Amino acid sequence: MANSGEGKVVCVTGASGYIASWLVKFLLSRGYTVKASVRDPSDPKKTQHLVSLDGAKERLHLFKADLLEEGSFDSAIDGCEGVFHTASPFYHDVKDPQAELIDPAVKGTLNVLNSCTKASSVKRVVVTSSMAAVAYNGKPRTPEVTVDETWFSDPEVCKTSKMWYVLSKTLAEDAAWKFAKEKDLDIVTINPAMVIGPLLQPTLNTSAAAILNFINGAKTFSNSTFGWVNVKDVANAHIQAYEIPSANGRYCMVERVLHHSEIVNILRQLYPNLQLPESCADENPFVPTYEVSKEKIKSIGIDYIPLEVSIKETVESLKEKGFINVRASI
Repeated sequence: MANSGEGKVVCVTGASGYIASWLVKFLLSRGYTVKASVRDPSDPKKTQHLVSLDGAKERLHLFKADLLEEGSFDSAIDGCEGVFHTASPFYHDVKDPQAELIDPAVKGTLNVLNSCTKASSVKRVVVTSSMAAVAYNGKPRTPEVTVDETWFSDPEVCKTSKMWYVLSKTLAEDAAWKFAKEKDLDIVTINPAMVIGPLLQPTLNTSAAAILNFINGAKTFSNSTFGWVNVKDVANAHIQAYEIPSANGRYCMVERVLHHSEIVNILRQLYPNLQLPESCADENPFVPTYEVSKEKIKSIGIDYIPLEVSIKETVESLKEKGFINVRASI
């Protein structure tokens, strides 16, 4: 697969993000020329780790673009065969969901797709969606249930539960499919759950922070259940979804669904000296786990990195980047 991208030009939006940084790294290693959009190209925190990648000097071009600015992706996308739209805000402490999450996700996606329709060179667009746009529809999720690509989250369920990030991804993916149908644009979506593994960027991202929270002195873990997947698998899936002609529709990406208590147990096995939370934050029965189908993602050649490896890679990376308190003796 080394040089599958030689002579080809692709665009990655939100290139300084966690998944996008790995995507840029893998694209460069396959010989692609990458036009990468970032909000602020002059901020070394956002760009230094990208410009120092192998092949970046020769084949990485940075562009300034803003999700809410119409037409701001035109020059980055012009002349590209493939577009990877990964830019979308993901954080929990939200004051104004509409302005902070929903508008950038929905308007930003339409803005990028609109730029794609202007560039006759674009053959396929791969959109980074999320399991957030899949699993939240009010149907029960229990161990005998298998969630797959036919599931769509219900905006009403999201609103009622005030799950604003989930709502933003649900509305953005829905808007993307409608737009693609209307404009006859070839799009594929990748729908990962919580993405962990090594960090390329110097800043802490939301999903890696979830692992860090267990380690940095928390007394309890929350009564939550999530799917988990390695960032390298997610980045590779984007490229496979672009390169494989028969790839289509949506691809759920979950190596395993685990309750927070089980993540703590894995951490305890890997790092016996860590001070980890001992108990759950509430007295309720644990939120059940469920299955997520791996069939479709296997069809584009993705064989998941085991979760234990992903967790270890995350911790080692957090340690290396100085995010772990020294007293957490590892």
